[in-house]
Amino acid sequence: MNEFLAENAPAGGTLRLQKFIADAGICSRRNAEALITQGEVWVNGKPAIHGQKVTPGVDKVTVSGKIVRNQPQPRITLAVNKPRGLICSNDDPHNPDTIFTLLPREYNRFRFFCAGRLDKDSEGLVILTTDGDLANRLMHPSGEVIKRYHVSLKQAFPATKLPRLVKGLTFEGERLKVERAALISPRADGTAFDLDVHMHHGKKREIRLLFAALGFIVLRLRRYQIGAVRLKGIPLRGAKQLASKEIEQLFRSPKTPQAAFQASSEQRPTLHED
Repeated sequence: MNEFLAENAPAGGTLRLQKFIADAGICSRRNAEALITQGEVWVNGKPAIHGQKVTPGVDKVTVSGKIVRNQPQPRITLAVNKPRGLICSNDDPHNPDTIFTLLPREYNRFRFFCAGRLDKDSEGLVILTTDGDLANRLMHPSGEVIKRYHVSLKQAFPATKLPRLVKGLTFEGERLKVERAALISPRADGTAFDLDVHMHHGKKREIRLLFAALGFIVLRLRRYQIGAVRLKGIPLRGAKQLASKEIEQLFRSPKTPQAAFQASSEQRPTLHED
């Protein structure tokens, strides 16, 4: 039975149940809420309910039959340069190689969350953190944290289609769009094989699906920046611990220079669709 000790819990204070579970390193708050819905969380021998509060060291909480004893983890946030072939999951029996295998040995005893995932075929900047509140801020849609990607395509993409990426489209019932798209090193005919793409929401494989819906195949997808934190200086498969000032930079979005061919949700597109 996995147990999490509570010696450092605040005496007499109450916490929302999902925060208590996240602070114990069991899962993120969002996943804790799902477990509550599924009836996997019990408090003092009774099924938990949403919005419930608990007193650490007093109330008995179990998740999937295992006792949770809250020992808050140190707040550690890492910027990791993920290679292709690894998944962003703590536990997947079909994919034993995960981004967590990249963690330096001294971090193995802590429970990290992926604060914004990349699919198995994509690479680049991923934030791993033991701080459930930070993970929530980074992943919640209201935060509008900008992520920036370098997209390489099999076919040349014309500048005239850039507004379609920003305007978006519905594909298999999902609305897909980006906030900004610009050609990288455009050719004389106004096309390019590489694009710079920005977005702040990010459904599963959204960029790949968006380009596929327009008839373009993504060969390589690399996230190079989150907020004002860039991947530069972190080697492939490497990790860097972020200081408090760098963590705050995750929520900043420095201005991007105007590109020769671009479309953005912050301006009225000047390009014409085909």
